[in-house]
Parts: sequence; C-alpha cells; structure tokens
Amino acid sequence: MYLLFLRNTHTYCKPMSNILCQPSNFKYLNLDQVKNIHYQLSPAELIEAAICHKEGTLADTGALVVDTGEFTGRSPKDRFIVADDITENAVWWGDVNIRISPDKFEQLFQKVTKHLSAGRAIYVRDASVCANPKYKLSLRIVTENAFQNLFANNLFLPPDQVDPVKRPEWTIIAAPSFRAIPAEDGTRQHNFSIINFSRKIILIGGTAYTGEIKKGMFSVLNFILPQQHVLSMHCSANVGQNGDTAIFFGLSGTGKTTLSTDSERALVGDDEHGWCANYIFNFEGGCYAKCVNLSADKEPQIYDAIKFGALLENTIYYKNTRTVDFADITKTENTRVAYPIHYIKNSIIPSLASLPQNIFFLTADAFGVFPPISKLTAGQAMYHFISGYTAKVAGTEAGINEPQVTFSACFGKAFLPLHPTKYAELLGEKMKKSSVNVWLVNTGWTGGAYGVGSRMKLSFTRAMVTAAIKGELNKVGFDEHPIFGLMIPLSCPDVPSEVLNPKNTWFDKSAYDRAALDLAHAFILNFKQFDAFANDEIKSASPRVAVRI
Repeated sequence: MYLLFLRNTHTYCKPMSNILCQPSNFKYLNLDQVKNIHYQLSPAELIEAAICHKEGTLADTGALVVDTGEFTGRSPKDRFIVADDITENAVWWGDVNIRISPDKFEQLFQKVTKHLSAGRAIYVRDASVCANPKYKLSLRIVTENAFQNLFANNLFLPPDQVDPVKRPEWTIIAAPSFRAIPAEDGTRQHNFSIINFSRKIILIGGTAYTGEIKKGMFSVLNFILPQQHVLSMHCSANVGQNGDTAIFFGLSGTGKTTLSTDSERALVGDDEHGWCANYIFNFEGGCYAKCVNLSADKEPQIYDAIKFGALLENTIYYKNTRTVDFADITKTENTRVAYPIHYIKNSIIPSLASLPQNIFFLTADAFGVFPPISKLTAGQAMYHFISGYTAKVAGTEAGINEPQVTFSACFGKAFLPLHPTKYAELLGEKMKKSSVNVWLVNTGWTGGAYGVGSRMKLSFTRAMVTAAIKGELNKVGFDEHPIFGLMIPLSCPDVPSEVLNPKNTWFDKSAYDRAALDLAHAFILNFKQFDAFANDEIKSASPRVAVRI
C-alpha cells in the first residue's frame, strides 16, 4: 500500500485542503495573515506533504524518514522560562531553568509569527495531554514542517473535539527555519525553546528536533501537576495480566522504553506519566524510542512499530536501498522513531493503570560498579531518586572520549521547573501510602568499566525484572554491598549467579574497589546541593566512605 502511495505522490503533488479552517481562527496567535493553514491533516496527508516538499523519504517499511538538520537532540542550554508573577518565586532558577523577560518573549513571538506568516504554509493540529480526564489539557501545535505535525499526531493524545474556533489551553509554535539574533533577542544562540506560563505558549525556533516539542509540554506538566498533588514522572509503565503495575525511571539510553515494551505485559506508556491518588496515567498518546542497534530479535515490538505513519529521525539507509541501517550512527547516536501507542499491539488505551507494585530505577553504569539488580529501602529509594545517576560513554555527545558520571535529579533534571525536592517529597509520600518494592537496575557494564567489561545482556536484565515483578526475588537471600548498602540477590531464575554480584565479575578485585570508591565520592559530592533539604532517612542512604578533603 505505501509503495503505491509513494508512486502516486512522486507522480503529482496536490495541495492539501484547509478543512474547517479560516485564518481568523488563529488571530490570537498573530497568524491570521497566513495564506495556507493546513488544519488537522491525517497522517497520510502529512506524509504526502512532507515528501512533496522534500522533508523526507519513505523507508521500505513505510515509515517516513527525516533529517532534523543541525540539531539531532535537545539543546538544554537554550531552554528558557519567562520570569513573571507566576514563575518568579516558584521556579527553580539556575542552569536548568534559565530566565527570559516577558518583553524578550513578546519580541520573539512577534518575529516568529511574522516569519511563519511569510512562509508557504503552516500545519496546525489540535490535541491533548494526560489520559486521566481529570487532568487533561487541550493543546494546539503549530508547525512549519509537515513532519513536525506528524510527530505531534503520533506523540500527543487526540482532542476531545476538533474545533479550530475554540482556543485551547496551551499552544506550541515550532519554527525551525527562524533564527534568533542573540544580542537582540536575549537568547544564547540562534535556537531556543521558551515556556510562557502566563501566555500558555511554548515558542520553539531554530531547531527541527521534534523532541523539543514533547519535552516542552512535559516541562509544563512538571510545573502544573505537583501543585495538584500529582507526581509527574519521567518514566515508562506497564501492567501484568493480574493488573500489577510496574514503572521504570531512567535517563535516555538506560532502557526505559525497551524494558517497558514487554510482550507479556501491557504497555501504559514509554516516557511520561502522572501518579495521582488512584491511578498511574500516561501524559502522551505515543512513543519516542531510540533506534540505535534496533533489531527484530532484541526489541520486536518497537521494530514492528516502524511502519507507515511512524516517523524515523536521523537514520541512514543501506547504500542504494530504502532499508534503514540501525547500526549506522554517522549522524547521531540519538536516532529515534515516533509512533502512536496503538502501534504496540498490547498497549492499554486509555492509558491508565493501578498504583504501582514495583518501581525500577534504571542506570547505565559505565564503570561496572552497581549490581545488575538490587533492592532499595525507602531512604535509599529517595536518595537514588534525587541523585538520578547514569553515565555517558564515548559517542553519546561530542567531546566525550571516556565514561563520564552523570547525575540528573529525579531522572529528569532538564525538565523540572520546580526544585527536585518537591518531586522527591511527593514520591516519598506516595511510596509510604502503598506497599511498593523499589529496585535499582544496572543496564550498563559488568566485568569491568566501559572499554574493559561488557554491556549487561538484555536477556539477563529482562529475566531479573520479571523475577522482581513476579515476587521470585522475595524468596531468595541477599548480600549487602559494603559501600552503597544495596541489597544484592544471591540468585535469580535464568541468570547466572556469578553475574549478580558485580565484584565477582571483575578479574582485578582491587580495581573494582577503587572504581566503587570513586563512584561513591561522586555521589557524595553531587548530593551536597541537596543536603539542606534532605531528612535523616535520606541522608542515611549515602555511601559508606570517608569524605575526601
């Protein structure tokens, strides 16, 4: 079917219809002078438009393949929040949440909308966020490119009603071809993402990376929902046949999407959720999965979701084919695919689930120190949640040639408008109200650090997670890690026992001890910024080493 579509598109490109849409409907956005407004186009129409305007090509699976250009990832140093009466005394200002004045925002808003009005067309989509009706927000996404609008279609929830006349609660405007003038516009460089809580607008310019669209709205929810006593979480979630819910916290590359996409469990969502009084609920309506080394054997559900309607970013074809080489990361290691959640066969729609019985903190420890799985006390859970540890390895970012310790508070520091302790306190409160087990899972290295050891086998990690969920690890004995105090199971079904204790996998035991001490000191140094806010229970989970002077 998609090959016929491609042939017809190549033969003729007809303009899209502007169904139900008049420029006057968008006067509030200063876009009433736009000549062509394509409203609420279907995925097929958006793909047709993208191909007509040479935004992308069709892979042999039917997925649209695009190159996002200069930026193949988010640019956190260029993300701003407007400082005003709503945010001034509430936002956690600093290197994560960077101030910009209302005047500078208004100046850029006028420039961006004028820029869009002078273009050939814009694509407008109404959608929503939050699968729980009590917290649902209406959303309008205005994009310069058709593929960006396809991304919005795939990642956000459908609107309760299609009505271009009705003003939504929030609006996202994305104009990748607009370039700011830093000295004039108050930005760091030509690209930017700005959140204005008073105007309820997210303004994005100078970058075509679609992740800025979804993470901008995630940041909004991270500000709004905790004030309604809902914990906003950078996590994935799935549900077993008995209705038991598991959630997976983790930074990019730790396995959040992979581990939650399980053929034996139903997927709630792969990235962003809320924890209210009675439910876990997805913020989104789709998934945005990493594609590096993707294969049908290792991740069959994600692999099968790459079909017509899906959007592949920055992947490369095998020479003289339309077959994607998922091992080729010439452009970036951050290759991605965006698809609607119903592309996963056993997904839950609407995406709500019961309160969690198991929580997994995922880390890709490139130093080979952490056990592949360990059980945490409540104090340790809070400590590791606030710490949000993983490691970056060579190739993940320019200039990184050896493993680097990385801490991201609450496993999502870049998206937290409030101080991390606000989210930590909410998590602690909700954990204590339910009998939830918390596990730390290392999907990183074993037998040595990166370059010496090897990456933990996905089959082993899946087996350990499954054993924890089924309660099988509650029946075994545990050893305590001498430095981090983590409780390490002595056995696990389908996993060799020698793999479970990380020190046993190292040839040089003294080298392991040195690596563990170095990592412990990194934890202690990082946690100093939270000492004044942490209670004794959390502080007691600190690594057991003498502090270096």
